[in-house]
Amino acid sequence: MFASLSSRISDIFEKLRKSGILKESNVDEALREIRIALLEADVSLDVARKFIAEVREKAIGQNVIKSISPGQMVTKIVHDHLVELLGKSRPIEINKKPYKIMLIGLQGAGKTTTVGKLAKIFSKKNKKIVTASADIHRPAALEQLRVLSKKINGTTFIPSEAETDLSCAQICKLALKAIENEGADVLIMDTAGRLHIDQVKMSELQEIHKIINSDEIILVVDIMTGQDALNIANKFSEALPISGIILTRVDGDARGGVALSMRAITGCEIKFLCTGEQLDDIEFFDAERIASKLLGMGDIVSLVEKAKENFSKEEAEETAKKLQEGIFTFDDWAAQMEKMSKLGGLKTILEMLPQSKQLQGLMDAHGISDKTVVKNIAIVKSMTNKEKRNYKLLNGSRRKRIAAGSGTTIQEVNKLIKQYESALDLFKKIRKNGMGKMMTMIGR
Repeated sequence: MFASLSSRISDIFEKLRKSGILKESNVDEALREIRIALLEADVSLDVARKFIAEVREKAIGQNVIKSISPGQMVTKIVHDHLVELLGKSRPIEINKKPYKIMLIGLQGAGKTTTVGKLAKIFSKKNKKIVTASADIHRPAALEQLRVLSKKINGTTFIPSEAETDLSCAQICKLALKAIENEGADVLIMDTAGRLHIDQVKMSELQEIHKIINSDEIILVVDIMTGQDALNIANKFSEALPISGIILTRVDGDARGGVALSMRAITGCEIKFLCTGEQLDDIEFFDAERIASKLLGMGDIVSLVEKAKENFSKEEAEETAKKLQEGIFTFDDWAAQMEKMSKLGGLKTILEMLPQSKQLQGLMDAHGISDKTVVKNIAIVKSMTNKEKRNYKLLNGSRRKRIAAGSGTTIQEVNKLIKQYESALDLFKKIRKNGMGKMMTMIGR
């Protein structure tokens, strides 16, 4: 999400930061470009106009124009306004037992999968969960949620396979009985979607809300619907007291302007972003981090959090020890590449780093991508244990054998060995600068 918008805005501010003296005309030109970029990214026209007007008012002030670093000052003003526009979101707090959450939205928005993702989040907090499906119009929805629920510890699914042909009201009452019998902390209720909004659907949702007495009503919206997402949100909020919004398929949309407009137009908090189909592909919506990514400042906090999920303290300390001692074999190299893949791959990591566009340019120039990482892992796995420990054994005939075994070319094998040698040189510099300790920070 925001890939093209972030790239455009980063370029605009790079020009501003390079300007020694900032004039009003420079600010106006930059804001014109930002306005165009926002509109092309599906940001509402009214939201874009208001945003630009407010930024301009502060950006042309004398304190900014005459500041030591005017470009950076304007960047900060835009950053702060983006945070305000996106709105700060509160996490879902389970402050009573049972806590009842109801998910609503159009058909195909991703409600059922999102129920599973929320259940997984609460399961990690050792909560007992009941998931229920009131989608009696789509039998596949019941089976889908049943399968997802079985994958999550401490989760009970309603209705059971023996309970068929039930009405929405009956399923709701079964769910309420289940949370009482199970002593559950949370009920997450899936509901039926339609291809469009109609009174029948709204009446059904209102009935479900009345029966279970929801503590949260969360609207699930597919960000790929663009400006229509805003109309959908408004229509639902007219019928039900929506407490938050979850945006899905954000991994498939390079524009993402809907997220910038959603809070301003609906007044509802965006709670989470769904970034893929797996149960763990969901992240809390943090305005500060998104604003930083949009302005090319990266998102180091999220990167560290992802690293903590995939690197144990012991692994981090072991890696740091090897770097400090200058012992780093091809096995270690491959292990790090595999862990990088678990973090989402090179593209995801780069997006979280400051100046990501420039870093991506360097990677492209050296022909490094997620595809090359997969090939490199295959090459390492085709080496013998001795070769992995001592790369100097890799003569011409060995390289030819490794290329054949990994389905790559000798040129690709040679390139990997050169990259490995460069990495060893880099690790020597790291040792000299005393930065080996940084690796242990991941595990803390």
